[in-house]
Amino acid sequence: MPVENCPKCSGTGWVVRIADGLEVVDRCNCDELTRVDRYTAKSGIPPLYANASTENFLLPKDNPIAQRGLASVMLTVRTFAREYPVVDKPGLMFIGETGVGKTHLAVAALNGLIQRGFEGIFFDYQTLLDRIRSGYDRSSGSMDKEAYRLALDCEILLLDDLGAHRVTDWVEDTVASIITHRCNFRKPVIVTTNLPAPGNVSNSAKDSLADRIGTRAWSRLNEMCKIVQMPAVEDYRVRSRR
Repeated sequence: MPVENCPKCSGTGWVVRIADGLEVVDRCNCDELTRVDRYTAKSGIPPLYANASTENFLLPKDNPIAQRGLASVMLTVRTFAREYPVVDKPGLMFIGETGVGKTHLAVAALNGLIQRGFEGIFFDYQTLLDRIRSGYDRSSGSMDKEAYRLALDCEILLLDDLGAHRVTDWVEDTVASIITHRCNFRKPVIVTTNLPAPGNVSNSAKDSLADRIGTRAWSRLNEMCKIVQMPAVEDYRVRSRR
């Protein structure tokens, strides 16, 4: 897609030059040169995480076990961002308690992919559901599909804090339709969640991710995502302020 107001092609995507007395038309490279900046601007990544990378992720200094565990997670992120789309599973799912650095590392993966020329969108899970719900016209039965369509069809989708919403049939159906569509078309999804995988719930009073999004969506996510279990560490926000 040519860049509007490009000084070389004036937005046409083509540059005219003279060769041996004849006019020759070449494709302008403005799209390639500005692609990363345009994709970054459209990504919806919050300013807090705009520069998130594995290089600026802070490892705990006084917990060797957690340090080794997070170093392994960082290697997983770097490998995925470097080798995609030639990967076993076209997605990552970060599972861990609040404040362990899931969002930073998920965005680090997305930023790495954008730098390679892939287009991705960041959505906070609850915000996405609110946007889809607010666009629904109950009087006509129609829906403003902008947010829903983005979640379905964007090249790479990052869903932050998946499952952070009360369970309703509408939520379960909406999430299942998005995840199923992306799985069927091998469109990658990067997910963070505070909720454990089914079978890993140590506290019987706590829901699993499948309890919050439905077994259909969980099954598809498990099929398409490499699960990244975050080690228990000191709150990342506390570490980053030191």
